[in-house]
Amino acid sequence: MGVRCLVTGATGYIGGRLAPRLIEAGHTVRCLTRSALRLRDVPWADRAEVVQGDLLEPAEVRQALEGIDVAYFLAHSLGSPDFADKDRRAAEIFAEAALSAGVSRIVYLGGPEPEGTHASAHLRSRDEVSEILTASGVPTVTLRAAVIIGSGSASFEMLRYLTERLPVMVTPRWVHNRIQPIAVRDVLHYLVAWASVTEEVNRDFDIGGTDVLTYADMMRRYARVAQLPPRIIIPVRTLSPWLSSQWVGLVTPVPGRIAKPLVLSLIHEAVCREHDIAAFVPDPPGGLKGFDEAVRLALAKVRDDEVETRWANATWIGAPADPLPTDPQWSGGTVYRDIRTREVSASPEALWRVVTRIGGETGWYSFPLAWAIRGWLDRLVGGVGLRRGRRDADELYAGEALDFWRVEEIERFELLRLRAEMKLPGQAWLEMRIGDGPAGSYYEQRAIFVPRGLAGHLYWWAVAPFHSIVFGGMARNMARAAERQTEA
Repeated sequence: MGVRCLVTGATGYIGGRLAPRLIEAGHTVRCLTRSALRLRDVPWADRAEVVQGDLLEPAEVRQALEGIDVAYFLAHSLGSPDFADKDRRAAEIFAEAALSAGVSRIVYLGGPEPEGTHASAHLRSRDEVSEILTASGVPTVTLRAAVIIGSGSASFEMLRYLTERLPVMVTPRWVHNRIQPIAVRDVLHYLVAWASVTEEVNRDFDIGGTDVLTYADMMRRYARVAQLPPRIIIPVRTLSPWLSSQWVGLVTPVPGRIAKPLVLSLIHEAVCREHDIAAFVPDPPGGLKGFDEAVRLALAKVRDDEVETRWANATWIGAPADPLPTDPQWSGGTVYRDIRTREVSASPEALWRVVTRIGGETGWYSFPLAWAIRGWLDRLVGGVGLRRGRRDADELYAGEALDFWRVEEIERFELLRLRAEMKLPGQAWLEMRIGDGPAGSYYEQRAIFVPRGLAGHLYWWAVAPFHSIVFGGMARNMARAAERQTEA
């Protein structure tokens, strides 16, 4: 039987994934957010109650907690200069309101327990919040997780960018500290499960995956999973945590105000001391994920931008590692796009016939020499080149080879999506969409490239000057071809 859950932080990384999972598990979900507008368009918005309020406003928190059985405290102010003060006050208000409202359980996702007098401010703050909630008089479960491996996770994206962009790294000593990372889907498994546990529990639990690794190990194994060349890591004693946090902020798109507390947290080892949670919540079906599998799941959504999230039969659709509209702007890594749109004075059916004849003997509607040279270069480096052509001049099926592309998705009169099979320092897609338009139809063309390592970034910028001729000419000439058919 479902319970009534309140999710704070629903516009954030974990909360934005937890809310729909709780709904799918049969629970009633209410989300407390400072801006209801930010949840208006999420896929599950019509299945949750969204209330607007601030965790620092006692009256608004009390109202949000009315009638709630299980309350998830997932909001934090990391990145704010006074994040510790804000989180302390929010926890105190939440604890008092939860007790007054008769909440049965509070669930909090914290960090590793800090050790010693030199613990980072970030970990000390997380621990302080846990203590406040645990002492509230409401049974409280704190899940202590170290590095969470999942797309959009600040810790994971920091790892990802450092590894991809720096083949040779001068690193601080903390890269040899041991860490027990955990896949985001396993974190979500535990969070969802605590909504249904009937025992009264008031304690913290360590949660982690199956691997204990140093940060250097994680970078090397990430490179292997991402099919990058082996990384050279040179630890240096003089590189302080503060200096390395500035370096991380420079090299990666993770904002420096978030990178700094995360890096400072890495000066401590973060290995699970116990697995007592198994007495209340079984491990996920199939067991906890190892590091390599967690990275593969997280990288799956980086293969493209909107392309992958729309795949009807994609393996990763709906997985917790997928990006959601609530992810930060830098979530998912670097994705380069060339987007062309045109109003076409032809019917969608006429334009569709032009689109589906692309490649093979018809060619690519622009700068044939450039396409030919690209095919020759691909052959020189062991790729398939343009020689495969296409099976049929008029028909295309999903899965078919088309020159150095493969048809990944086809929706009649609406969409043709091609995945590149040429040799590239990254992954590429070409997407052609058709819709109704004022002149007859509307054409949108997207070339999407996800770089792999420094070579991928250099490749994109090397070919970018030709995009106007190649992709611009392609969109223009396909529109003209459709219009000529209509005139005839």
